[in-house]
Amino acid sequence: MVDSSPLCAADVAVVIPALNEVLRIRQVVEDALQHFPHVIVVDDGSSDGTAACIADLPVSVLRHPQRRGKGEALRSGFAEAHRRGLRGVLTMDGDGQHAAADLPRLLASANRHPGCLIIGARLRKRAAQPRYRRLANEFGDWGIAWGTHYQVADSQSGQRFYPAAVIALRDIPGEGFVFEAQIVISAARQLGTRCVSVPIESRYRRAGSDEQFRASHFRPLRDLYRITSHIVLLALRHGHLREVHRRIRANPPRIDDTP
Repeated sequence: MVDSSPLCAADVAVVIPALNEVLRIRQVVEDALQHFPHVIVVDDGSSDGTAACIADLPVSVLRHPQRRGKGEALRSGFAEAHRRGLRGVLTMDGDGQHAAADLPRLLASANRHPGCLIIGARLRKRAAQPRYRRLANEFGDWGIAWGTHYQVADSQSGQRFYPAAVIALRDIPGEGFVFEAQIVISAARQLGTRCVSVPIESRYRRAGSDEQFRASHFRPLRDLYRITSHIVLLALRHGHLREVHRRIRANPPRIDDTP
């Protein structure tokens, strides 16, 4: 029997994929623990002591002996949350570019939009986002729409809420960042899941700021090529391109900017 009661913090896990995140991972985890009791860090073969610097914190650390990519890290975190019988997963990156304080807003949105996949969309203070990243995100949104048949705001954001039915999906193809795109598409096609975007602030290194962020693992040209070519092949196999285009235009992004 599906539990339809409102989600609370104890019902979900925060899953944090981590690859060489010694610079910020402890603060990221401590911030997440202020809001949620279940935190799962997936150390994807780090060589810099990422796991050691959070060893004393009350979190679960899953470790891949070798780097397997963000997709596999998320799969491991999802499987652990599903094994525990939790009702969903919140994700955030380990580099500090996501604020844990935004996670309760995503969970609140999940309660307003049951069954939806919630995305923390970097729509606030977008001028702080490097222009090439903003253009890359817009291009990624265009590609994702051809897979889901509806528009998504900031489909490339790694700060998300995945409901239980989505984390339970198996055999989702795609590695690395392609997995994050494919799970949105698979959820749309297999479950009819829609995405709802909750506006958050972009967090990047600013001039005059002493905040330190490691270089992003995301490589816009390489990774967007992989994501887009993957989606284009799916779209071509599906066919009916004119009909799909009409559906996309008729389904603009859903934005939940409730305070």
